[in-house]
Amino acid sequence: MTKLSVNINKIATLRNARGGNVPDVVKAAIDCERFGANGITVHPRPDQRHIRYDDVRQIKKIITTEFNIEGNPSEKKFIDLVLETKPHQVTLVPDASGQLTSDHGWDTIKHKAFLQEIIAEFKKHGIRTSIFVDADLQMIEGAKATGTDRIELYTEKYAKQFSADKLKAVEPFNTAATLATDLGIGLNAGHDLSLENLKFFKQNVPNLLEVSIGHALIADALYLGLENTVQLYLRQLQ
Repeated sequence: MTKLSVNINKIATLRNARGGNVPDVVKAAIDCERFGANGITVHPRPDQRHIRYDDVRQIKKIITTEFNIEGNPSEKKFIDLVLETKPHQVTLVPDASGQLTSDHGWDTIKHKAFLQEIIAEFKKHGIRTSIFVDADLQMIEGAKATGTDRIELYTEKYAKQFSADKLKAVEPFNTAATLATDLGIGLNAGHDLSLENLKFFKQNVPNLLEVSIGHALIADALYLGLENTVQLYLRQLQ
């Protein structure tokens, strides 16, 4: 079964809008695990507009499943945080400072040397690495040369095209997954995956190890409840 890692950034966004500690993001992480999630994902950004660096430290203390930290390794503060907390996985994302949300994968050819250096450092400390890439075969081949353990396919294009032509939407991701498998790279996916499109993606993208889902899952939880929503997403992955 493909693992579900719940990204709890949006819970932190809600907390930060009012100040204080309501909702409690550490409790949210505990609850998501209790409700069946296979992991927790956080994406601390330099401005700490949602997940804060101290949140990451507190969550690491209580995590019982997989912990995945996303971020741009061009920030020394981010690298130091990862090496301090030693998550199970670090996902490297090429976000610019202040970027609203992730909107593209790495150019693994242009940034090959940089990624090789960063990935080697994290792996030296026993941290599994994944890099965020588009469903572009050239970029996936480039990812192999960086030494990464996994890639995370950026799935926004799939989500946008799904309602119009789901077979056409999923085709490049199927091809990308096949190449990743042939190259010996593990496969994750994330961004705009939802209850509407997740099951079809899982059925048509081979060897999918993990999906990271935040915005859609937390939005659904407002109507359906967090426990029920986590269970519904897990059901799509069976």
